[in-house]
Amino acid sequence: MQALQENKMGIRPIPSLVLTMSIPIMLSMLVQALYNIVDSMFVSRYSQTALTAVTLAFALQNLLIAVSVGTSVGVNSLLSRKLGARDIKSATKAAGNGLTLSVISYGFFALFGLLFSKSFIGFFSNDPVLIKMGTQYITVCLVFSLGIFIDITCERILQGTGDTFHPMIIQGTGAIINIILDPILIFGLLGFPRLGILGAAIATVIAQHVSAILAIYYVRKNKEIRMTRESFVLERQTVKEIYAVGLPAIIMQAIGTILISTLNKILIGFGTAAVAVFGIYFRLQSFIFMPVFGLNTGMIPIIGYNYGARNPKRITSTIKVGLVVSLSIMCIGFAIFLLFPHVLLSWFNADAQMTAIGVVAMRRISLCFISAGFCIVLMALFQGTGDGYISMIISVTRQLVFLIPSAYLLGRFVGLDALWFSFIIAETSSLALTILFFKRVYVNKIKPLYQE
Repeated sequence: MQALQENKMGIRPIPSLVLTMSIPIMLSMLVQALYNIVDSMFVSRYSQTALTAVTLAFALQNLLIAVSVGTSVGVNSLLSRKLGARDIKSATKAAGNGLTLSVISYGFFALFGLLFSKSFIGFFSNDPVLIKMGTQYITVCLVFSLGIFIDITCERILQGTGDTFHPMIIQGTGAIINIILDPILIFGLLGFPRLGILGAAIATVIAQHVSAILAIYYVRKNKEIRMTRESFVLERQTVKEIYAVGLPAIIMQAIGTILISTLNKILIGFGTAAVAVFGIYFRLQSFIFMPVFGLNTGMIPIIGYNYGARNPKRITSTIKVGLVVSLSIMCIGFAIFLLFPHVLLSWFNADAQMTAIGVVAMRRISLCFISAGFCIVLMALFQGTGDGYISMIISVTRQLVFLIPSAYLLGRFVGLDALWFSFIIAETSSLALTILFFKRVYVNKIKPLYQE
């Protein structure tokens, strides 16, 4: 009980708390984003077809991550709220049930990988080389995805207790292993066979399983929760509370799969170079967005803990500090994409056609970075207070109502260069919607706490 009463999320000054909670997550996500970029650079040097195959496969990988991260966000939010309310038994149950749900989810994806990988890649192209590469890559990534499910869940459990340092070590270790193994297995260095895109997939799953083992070790050492066999037995109420936040988060991220798949289908009409450019952009922008998502992840348990502890001033201060940090990062990112797109594209061995497409794309899409940073921070309030469905509504509206239709119409009737404006249209609309929901949540949930 004493350990819970002295949890840093309830007593430490907010500016330093937000930074100490978020910086380790930001760093770990930056390392992960760096891996994604380096991985794509190695794959692009193998062949442009390989890069296109990985880009097509990324949509399905994004769905896997959506389920894993979404469930874990629900666990994180519930666990931190229960700790704030001093209910350690329910907090421990949330952690155990989260791991059980992750293993069950893995089973579905492994089965899909065995049965439908070729059909998925074949939906986008009739090129036999592209289909073969994409099928090899996604089959390995799905069938051997248990590591990433366990890793992500354990990291969110640790973050929910206020421990953001060890998740940084876990992610950093996995990313470094991946970066080391990529060139060895792709190009056949140090006596290993030249495996190409299959080597990239094998490197990925090896790194994920090493991270999972490390994550389990740190969860077992954590002093805030003590899981027993009973903790892993699914309890209806606990599962319901996890998915009250987790399901909207899953849907929100899964919509990203629909978005990526649909945009790939639209872009393939302009040639494989357009698809490859979109893949490059997606990986480069992650280097800007990942720190902000890390900030969001660090804020959720702080908000959840203090909402459970009925401390509105700390919630409000957390949002203010988060906005300052987020907007600062996004301004830097906007400047980089606006001023140096040629340099960024050159890292991926881009030819003249890819460079011409990419420069326009990066400069136009980056115009929405600042508004996106604002929205991501406010999402933490919705998820931390248990209103994850709001984030889902905003995401559905942004991507399905505004982004995909406008991308299709602009691409079909104006051209490829105009298509990139669809991102600005969607982000501006979601910003307006986010502000409206923020006002409602603040008035209904946060403001009344000041009167208690």
